[in-house]
Amino acid sequence: MSTGLRTVLLALSLGTVFPLSAGRADPAPYTIPTTVQVIPTPLPPGNGRLQLLIITGKNSYEHDWRGTTNALRKMLEDTGRFEVHVTEEFRGATAATLKPYDAVLLNYTGRWFYSDPAEQRWGDPADSALFDYVRNGGGVVVYHATFTMGAPSWPEFERLAGATLRSTPSPSRRSPVDGFRIHVVDREDPITRGMREYMWTLDDDMYTNMRWDPATKIHVLVTGHDDPAVYAYRFAGPKYPAAEFTPEKLRSMPGMDKDHPLVWTTQYGKGRVYCFTLGHGPDTLQYDAVTSLLVRGAEWAASGKVTIPLTDKARDFENAP
Repeated sequence: MSTGLRTVLLALSLGTVFPLSAGRADPAPYTIPTTVQVIPTPLPPGNGRLQLLIITGKNSYEHDWRGTTNALRKMLEDTGRFEVHVTEEFRGATAATLKPYDAVLLNYTGRWFYSDPAEQRWGDPADSALFDYVRNGGGVVVYHATFTMGAPSWPEFERLAGATLRSTPSPSRRSPVDGFRIHVVDREDPITRGMREYMWTLDDDMYTNMRWDPATKIHVLVTGHDDPAVYAYRFAGPKYPAAEFTPEKLRSMPGMDKDHPLVWTTQYGKGRVYCFTLGHGPDTLQYDAVTSLLVRGAEWAASGKVTIPLTDKARDFENAP
């Protein structure tokens, strides 16, 4: 093979665009990135696994919600405890839709931009079916960006989740760090028993200064510290304009330089609610802390028990035998 032909083939394999005539070539048209993810094959009926439904279909442009849903599905099924189904269209759902499931996982926001004035909610009968399902004993996992649902206010959802990202009475924040340490503050709960006290999550969001529903009693499992130092422009970049995050303004922001709940449980009627603000994207789900917290919390929501073992880097090393 000639050197010239070898160069052309290499360039084509890398996606290089060659000009058809002398001069500068036009840039290649933008294409949406794609990835290859394994999706579990269907299981036979009567497999004895917990049945979980992921409700998705709308999310913000910042979230690879289809990629995350696929990763969640595989992660949960790989434990051997779950059979997972997915719906991208929950509108029109009824009690009969949810009856076969032990738990549902909400990976949904209803807005492309958080600032969009209109949110595409499910509407009745689906909203009522979901609330009745949990109220009557069904489990639910409220996942990551789902905590933005219902802005500016959706009282029933706020009661279900316990907390939401809201602009009032004071704005909620997403700390600009992409990787941060999380603190397991209750290591005796069935979900967190045997875990390390401190672990890491990467490529993630830390939700802070959330609005807490006063009628909902929550049990905090994991917290994160909102450090004012990371808002500095040299760390945070242009997404956090320096003029808006001066040291004086940072000091006046509610909840700054404090610990904030990131993972908690609550109860809605007879139903178990697992609230999980971590897990920004498929990459984040690969880290042991996030993996173990997610699958064990989902098992608790679905069954009230936790049998799934901890991943290696989530396991407590200080008190290991």
